[in-house]
Amino acid sequence: MAQKKSGPRFITSRRPPATRAEGVGQIFEAQVIALAETGNAVVAHPDGRRVFVPGAWLGERVRVKVKELKSQYAIAELIEVLEASPARIHPPCPFHGFGANQCGGCAWMFVTYAAQLHAKQERVEQAIHRLLPGAPVRPILAAPEPLGYRVRAQLKTDGRELGFVANAQRQLVAVDDCLVLSEHNRTILRALRHQLPNPAWTPRGKQDWTTIDIDESVSCAEVSVNKRLPFQQANQQQNQAMRAWLQERLDALPRQRPVLELFAGSGNFTEVIAAVGFEAIMAVEAVPEAIAALQARNLPGVTAKTCDLFDEAAFTGLVQQQRAVEILVLDPPRDGLKCRTGLFDRRSRLRDVFYISCDLATFSRDLKDFLAAGYRLEELQPVDLFPQTPHVELLAHLRRPAP
Repeated sequence: MAQKKSGPRFITSRRPPATRAEGVGQIFEAQVIALAETGNAVVAHPDGRRVFVPGAWLGERVRVKVKELKSQYAIAELIEVLEASPARIHPPCPFHGFGANQCGGCAWMFVTYAAQLHAKQERVEQAIHRLLPGAPVRPILAAPEPLGYRVRAQLKTDGRELGFVANAQRQLVAVDDCLVLSEHNRTILRALRHQLPNPAWTPRGKQDWTTIDIDESVSCAEVSVNKRLPFQQANQQQNQAMRAWLQERLDALPRQRPVLELFAGSGNFTEVIAAVGFEAIMAVEAVPEAIAALQARNLPGVTAKTCDLFDEAAFTGLVQQQRAVEILVLDPPRDGLKCRTGLFDRRSRLRDVFYISCDLATFSRDLKDFLAAGYRLEELQPVDLFPQTPHVELLAHLRRPAP
C-alpha cells in the first residue's frame, strides 16, 4: 500500500532575530502552510520564521500584522482574508473571534465541521506516523452534536459581568449565551446573569476572577463558586462512545487477569472495567475526594487507592506492589504518564495497555517509550470530544507479546 503523503510541515530553520522595525507592527501577506497544535494557522514571515495566526485556515492567503516577536517565531493578528478556504463559514456565535472583546473559546468555529475533523485526523496521523509509519489510525469518531454538547463548563465573573476570559488575553468577555453548552447549562448561564451585579462574586485577595462551575446535574442555586467540581468528561455522548470502545476491547480478555487503573477519578472507566467482570481491579487516583466517591459506589472487584501518580517514589512503590498486573488502563491529564519507573521492568507481567489521552504531544512521547519496551500499537482511535476546538482525544490499545 502506498504511504499517504504527509501534510504541510513547519518551517524549522533557525533565523536571526528580526529588528523591531521589521518586527512588531509589521503587516505582510502570506499563505497558510500548516495548522499548529494550538489550532492557530502557521504562515512564513518574509525572513523565514514561523508566524502563528489565530482565525486563518490551511491554504488561505491572508494579510496579517505582527503583535509579538520571539527569537524563533512570531504571533500575528489576522487583518484580512485575501483568498478564503472553501471550508470557511460565518460562525454562528456572535461572541466568536480572537480580539480582546471576543471569547475565543471555540477557535475553529469559523470553518465547517467536516474541515475540523479532517484537520484533526491529519494531525494525529502525521504525529503517529513519524514514530510508526503506516500505524493503524482509525477514522476520527465525530461528535453526534457539534453544538450543545457541553454538560460542564467554568464561567468567570468579577461580580459585575459574567462570561469567559478572552483567548490569550486577561480580559473578561461578558456573554449572555454559549452555543456549545447543553440546553440545561445555557439556562443556568442566563439565570446567573440575572443575579448581576453580585458583590458576593467580587474576586478576593489576589484572585483575578471568581470562578463558577456549572454542571448538567445542578440547579442555579447549586453551582460551585471558587471550587472546582470533581473531574468528569464534558461531552456526555462522546464519553459514552469512549466507554463502549473500552468495554468492547476488554470483553476479549480473560476476567481473571489483574487490572490496574491509573488516574481513575471517581470511576468513569472503573465502572466499565467492573461491569465486564474482572475479578481484581486496583483503581488509583491522587485526589482523595474522588477516591472517596469511587469507594462509595461499591463496584464489584474494585479496590480504590490514593496515590500521587506524579511523584516518582510513590509511583515506584505502587508498581512494586502491583507486579502481578497484566492489564493497565490509564486516563491521565495533559502531562501524560510522567512517572513510569517499574512499568517496563523485565519481571513485569503487563501485557495489555489501554491509554486514554487528552494530549497528542505527551501521548506521542509516552508511545515512544512503550514501543521501546516491546509493545505494539494495536489500535489508535481519535475522538472529537470538543467540536469547534483543536482538541482531539485518543483511545489507544498497546500489547506486548508474552515471553
